Amino acid sequence: MPSATNTVMWFRRDLRVGDNPALLEAVADGPVLPLFVVDPALWEPAGPSRRSYLSASLRALDLPLVVVEGDPVRRVVAAAREVGAERVHVAADFGPYGARRDAEVEKALAEHGIELVRTGSPYAVSPGRVTSGAGEPYKVFTPFHRAWGEHGWRGPVDAPVDVEWLTLADSIDPPDAPLPDGLTLPEAGETAARQRWADFLEHVGSYAEERDRPAVAGTSFMSPHLKWGEIHPRTMLADLARLRSDGAATYRKELAWREFYADVLAARPETARDYLRPEFARMRYDQPGDQLAAWQEGRTGFPVVDAGMRQLRATGWMHNRVRMIVASFLVKDLHLEWQHGARHFMTWLVDGDLASNQHGWQWTAGSGTDAAPYFRVFNPTSQGKKFDPQGDYVRRWVPELADAADPHDPAPEDRLALDYPDPIVDHAAERREALDRWEEIR
Repeated sequence: MPSATNTVMWFRRDLRVGDNPALLEAVADGPVLPLFVVDPALWEPAGPSRRSYLSASLRALDLPLVVVEGDPVRRVVAAAREVGAERVHVAADFGPYGARRDAEVEKALAEHGIELVRTGSPYAVSPGRVTSGAGEPYKVFTPFHRAWGEHGWRGPVDAPVDVEWLTLADSIDPPDAPLPDGLTLPEAGETAARQRWADFLEHVGSYAEERDRPAVAGTSFMSPHLKWGEIHPRTMLADLARLRSDGAATYRKELAWREFYADVLAARPETARDYLRPEFARMRYDQPGDQLAAWQEGRTGFPVVDAGMRQLRATGWMHNRVRMIVASFLVKDLHLEWQHGARHFMTWLVDGDLASNQHGWQWTAGSGTDAAPYFRVFNPTSQGKKFDPQGDYVRRWVPELADAADPHDPAPEDRLALDYPDPIVDHAAERREALDRWEEIR
């Protein structure tokens, strides 16, 4: 057996102690420096929701975390050298920035004879592992989903015990990230993640029926915990495997969508900003202006759209069905490019995951994988009535309409009396305009 040696566990999107294979590999080496680097390239553009949640998650991590700030290339190398580490352990990062960063850190470490060891990733099946018969990445979800399930994944692993933790003299507290007025986030940390997951499993059987109803607690609210790795999808999949309900099967498929989008982004990193289907870049779009601001602020005059945008601003989260409605409204009613909406979401979402967010937007915009047919233009009024039939969601987030006879389609006189704006566009006319513009690029 090799002799023990000091090592570094560099935490990123894996802020947990349990079911963390990279941490177990580090502990197997010997004494461990548990390191987190506050990277200005990620911290500064993250937005208030993710900054605040990350800070809380770092504080909640059940180990003596060492926090430093600065360029990861410099800080990781300096930390490893200070403790005399021969290896730095990480969970692999497949995002566009993370992959480049890790390659630069790996090169800098190698110059000092230190190895970067990648073990696992934030996914049950790491991007690039599942390919078509021709060895190409999948471009359509259904065959990916089938191959992903056939590939399978390892089971969860236990938390390490009896660890000797190392420290650095210049460790700092996690940075403060005060929230703006009116914004409240969920509890962060591994313990909170496990409890929320346990609570959801008690009613996962109804998930298939209730997940599209924004007024009821029919979804798991696990996306922030998955974003920061406070729980691993492998843990969740192991629990779901013991269940036989339609709800459990549907939820498992949603986890597969998350992994599919990560796979797509890893294969096509430029699609974080550009169109997956480049012909959509040729479409005529309007320039952002007052209508974009009205959408961002939840004052479009379309109640379910405004409810969703206000929920985002108040909680850092939005119901998934409503995300599709507000995205369709931006692209097809306001004729704005999807990037404007994706950027706003990434500013405010506590679960802002680049792959899921950007490719979810591209799906709605018609330019992504498995894209909704462009002629499928959500009618925000009928969508609201279908999925919020009693109007409870709208009444909660648009309190002006709490007493409206029809909160999804208030009459003009009611809008005036309730101080709620008229619609900023005529949906029927803008639907026709969207389809005309689409015909131009077909």
